[in-house]
Amino acid sequence: MADVAWFENALGNFTPTRAAAPPTIAADTARFHRHRTIFISDTHLGTRGCKAEALADFLAHNDCATLFLVGDIVDGWQLKRRWYWTDAQSQVVAQILRKVDAGTRVIFVPGNHDEFARDYAGRLFSGIEIIHEAIHETADGKRLWVLHGDRFDGVITNAKWLAHAGDWAYGMALRWNDLLFAVRKQFGLPYWSLSAWLKHKVKNAVEYISRFEEIVAHEAQLRGVDGVICGHIHHAEIRKIGDVLYLNDGDWVESCTALVEDAHGHMEILRWADPSQRRTARTRKDAPAARAGAPKAALIPA
Repeated sequence: MADVAWFENALGNFTPTRAAAPPTIAADTARFHRHRTIFISDTHLGTRGCKAEALADFLAHNDCATLFLVGDIVDGWQLKRRWYWTDAQSQVVAQILRKVDAGTRVIFVPGNHDEFARDYAGRLFSGIEIIHEAIHETADGKRLWVLHGDRFDGVITNAKWLAHAGDWAYGMALRWNDLLFAVRKQFGLPYWSLSAWLKHKVKNAVEYISRFEEIVAHEAQLRGVDGVICGHIHHAEIRKIGDVLYLNDGDWVESCTALVEDAHGHMEILRWADPSQRRTARTRKDAPAARAGAPKAALIPA
């Protein structure tokens, strides 16, 4: 129970801001979207690699009836080694809690990095439901199995020490991402992930991703569901594998992606760039419309 104990102690000292009159940010109301369901995973709050500013911006601009947190939301591995938490990461928690207060159903399916929360499965925590896995029924009647996916990772299940070593190396690659992004930002270039590019170029990594997807899809077929939604491998994807619809919502340390469902059951991957870059790009793109009398950005709660 040591993992649970440190989590409870940390939560006892952490009270995210839930002010009655939160600060405001400039937001284009044309970019405020309503979805039936949003799925996010692998945010890794508590690490330097977490793109918390972009994630908070995404949550502020996208509403839903149900929000699934599909594992590795808080990085317990990192926080047990060294405490790291920023105001932007507190804003992410605050945005999630505001959705709870507004009536959004929030379901947390823990992953391997926040496996401590699995001891709380079946309970409500600040209005958030914690469960091991779920079956989500889409608006058009598909039954989708929702889980993080780490149980199908042989390294996690058979050699956890190797997984921790790989996590350290991955963290170093993400630091190079941040340095590269800082340079690209100076030249007005959008966010680009070096670690994701390397991962998709290395043959073993590509084979690992493909194998993982096939194993998860096969297990979903055995369970008699129409599809499966997972995270874990930080690779957003929607594709058919045999008769099974495989969906992965990606991550918020490399690609900044979320999986969303509309009112008709259509599933889509949204890619959310760094907020400053995204707003700059939108301003350039929408400049002619603005001159023609298009509505200006409005102020909404941050």
